Amino acid sequence: MNNLSTLSTQPVIPFLQELGVEIVDFGGGEGRIALTLEARHLNGWHVAHGGVVMTMLDNVMSLAGRSLEPGIRGGVTIEMKTSFMQPGGVEGDRMLAKGKVLHASASIYFCEGELWNADKLVAKASGTFKFIRRTDVAKKLQQA
Repeated sequence: MNNLSTLSTQPVIPFLQELGVEIVDFGGGEGRIALTLEARHLNGWHVAHGGVVMTMLDNVMSLAGRSLEPGIRGGVTIEMKTSFMQPGGVEGDRMLAKGKVLHASASIYFCEGELWNADKLVAKASGTFKFIRRTDVAKKLQQA
């Protein structure tokens, strides 16, 4: 895997930067990202918020798909299902999300993802994504 040399070709996602999500590695239809939990990532029970869990799973599956073709600038989520196995981590824990492509066609890819807190499986997801080769979607929305 370890395709970090092509990291500069990946789109910058401000929301993920704000959360502090780090790309660990990606390539060959797989990806891994990590996040060290801070108080801002927690819910009212002081464990990882479900939105943080789902965001990490969504991103790692999209990253896995984007790793298949250098010309892909992004992956738009068409559908995602998440199953929560147990509460996420607490402040200071390091969460690791792993994603892989199960099947890819010319414009769609199907993925699985897992989110781990050390040796504990927190959540699993499956998702369907559409390849995006252009990143000017916002310009199209402004013109409409």
